[in-house]
Amino acid sequence: MVPVVFVFVLLFLKDGTSSKKVCSYQDVLDYLNLTTDNSVFKLTRPVLDHTHQTTIELDLILFAILAVVEKSQTFIPFVWVSTIWNNEYISWDPAQFCGITEVSLPKEMLWKPDLFIYEMVHKDESPHNPFIYISHDGVVTLEDDINVVSTCKMDMHKFPFDTQRCNISIGSAIHSVEEVRIIPFSNSSRATQFSRELMKTQGEWEFLQLAVDTVNLSYNNRQFEQLIYTFTIKRRPLLHVINFLLPILFFLSLDLASYFISDHRGEKLGFKVTVLLAISVLLLILNDILPSMSNRTPLIATYCIVIFALMLLSLLETILVIYLMEIDSQERLKDDGEHARKKGETDDCTAEKERQTRCSCICKVSDGEKEHEMLPVAEEVFVQVNGSVQSREARVLLLILEELKRLQKLLDLHLSPREEGGRFVLWATRINRVFFISYVASVTLFLSLIFNEWNS
Repeated sequence: MVPVVFVFVLLFLKDGTSSKKVCSYQDVLDYLNLTTDNSVFKLTRPVLDHTHQTTIELDLILFAILAVVEKSQTFIPFVWVSTIWNNEYISWDPAQFCGITEVSLPKEMLWKPDLFIYEMVHKDESPHNPFIYISHDGVVTLEDDINVVSTCKMDMHKFPFDTQRCNISIGSAIHSVEEVRIIPFSNSSRATQFSRELMKTQGEWEFLQLAVDTVNLSYNNRQFEQLIYTFTIKRRPLLHVINFLLPILFFLSLDLASYFISDHRGEKLGFKVTVLLAISVLLLILNDILPSMSNRTPLIATYCIVIFALMLLSLLETILVIYLMEIDSQERLKDDGEHARKKGETDDCTAEKERQTRCSCICKVSDGEKEHEMLPVAEEVFVQVNGSVQSREARVLLLILEELKRLQKLLDLHLSPREEGGRFVLWATRINRVFFISYVASVTLFLSLIFNEWNS
């Protein structure tokens, strides 16, 4: 009975779970003798024969466009980079290690290609992936997220309707083409499609295309291979149109409408100066947006300067017209003064005669009264003029009223144009009409040309 039970137990142990082989990743590393102290895996290029090339497959996907700084011409994308190469020192049979085909380990334990971005201007401070993956056939994969702060040569000629192309060039600093080959894992269409699917944020810019190209550079009789990723992005101009272009058009419309303000008052000149100062403030804002150095003058700068110049000419024309009106008013005041002086002399003669008549009437006294006794009485009595009795105070008020009427008449002549128009008024009217027609034609032609250039 005991031997039968013993045989049953042996069969159970043979077929049970305790007989299953247990493997770990450390077994693979021990088999490869891959430790932190083993320098054979990280000091030199991992080839058994130095004539063998190390082929690196590189893939780059755009995650986000963090910023595009026009003033410093800096392009800041957030990209995902995958690098794949073959390590000839690494290989194992997955069947001997329970089917393990891939192992992750710290990337400091293996050799990595010395790839860098040529346009990088700031050190990447984003968190990095600390691990790499090795496959049983020696394929090593390194995946990382990089916050790239790169310089980009921007063309601001059509701002804010511009399209920019910024490059990220990736290559090896030490190894030539005979040692390291760099090839793209994804072509342009596939990289563009993946970037559009994985895009997290674009902000002011719209992503259009990601193109991949391979170039060779020659330095010290050695050929170096580079992968150039070209990002094509387009600005969304709505914000700049609302905050900048339309206000300038509104100010230009106000300047055109100011021609319907009378030239004989000071409101028109003050209005035009205020509008011109508003354009100056917008020019200061534009100076903070555009870069200080550019190959071609931006169209928006031409747009602002030409409109500013047209409004300045309009202001000078208004000053000229007002000056001609003032000369005409001075001549009219001079003529009216001479006419008033002549009329005043005539009125004085008439008044003197009336005064003498009134005095002769007052000085008639009755028989028996002395002349010196009647003079004080004459000063106190009422005088009769046109059938009405007036005192001395009433006469003074009438004289003041006549003088006020005369001043009012002169003031109206000074502030209002003469209906028949003088010589200078006629010149000012013709200048105003010709300039307004030329101004409208120039503005229409310029706006048509500038917007056609923006849309081309």
